[in-house]
This record gives sequence, C-alpha cells and structure tokens, in this order.
Amino acid sequence: MTDLANMEAAVEALLTIFDIDSPPVPIESMLQNPRGNMWHDVDVTQLSGSFLKMDDIYSPRMSMARLLARHIAHSEWGQQHGLGDVSGDEESLRTFARILAMPRSMIENVSVPSRTAPTMRLHFEVPEEDARLRLIDLGNG
Repeated sequence: MTDLANMEAAVEALLTIFDIDSPPVPIESMLQNPRGNMWHDVDVTQLSGSFLKMDDIYSPRMSMARLLARHIAHSEWGQQHGLGDVSGDEESLRTFARILAMPRSMIENVSVPSRTAPTMRLHFEVPEEDARLRLIDLGNG
C-alpha cells in the first residue's frame, strides 16, 4: 500500500506541474488536459451518470477526483512516483483522491479555527464527509 506521505508528495509535485496554487483544485481540467502526455485525456462528457455519485452537490467532483487518481496511478509518472499500488486498493484510491482535491499545503493556508469539515466542504468544493476524512488524515479531525 502506498503511504500517505508519498501520496502527499506526489500531489505537491502535480500542483507544481499544473501551476495550481489555490483551491478548488481544477480536477476536471487536469483530467481533460494532462501535462506532457502524463495520461490520456478524458472526455468527461462521455462519463455515464452511474459513474458520478450524486448524494451531495460536490459528489461529482470527488468521483472525478477518483478517476484522476486512477489515471495518475496508472500513468508512467505515477509509477515513477510510487503510486502504482493506489489503483489496486479502493481505500488508497479514495485517500489519494481526497489529497488531490484537498492538498496539505492548501489546507495549511486555512486558519486553524476554520479547519472544520463544513468550512473545508465549501472552500475545496468537496462533500463534507470527504472533508472530515481528510482532516482526520492530517490529525485535525
């Protein structure tokens, strides 16, 4: 299983590659416009409704984040960054998707009193449950 620190480092590298410095992370754009042919671009209009989880207004973003996580893990870049195990383990994939949507560096830019699941939900445009789990990953839950 890929460890949390490795996933965090890979996401920080991706933020640099894609020149992303503030939330929300443009998950859909990253899927559709990979840099340096890191993975095959994805036409998100072709995704079926059954793929997109719809229990929260932001659930489709997390579905896209999981798809992006899977593409990254399967890519040569992902393999080189030790992410190969992510795609074979559903919990690791979900964790990696949460890190993609809510990178540590961006969470650290949020004031400590504002690091609550409801606030993170709005700030990063993710379901509250994913925000809660991400905060737990970082010891803030």
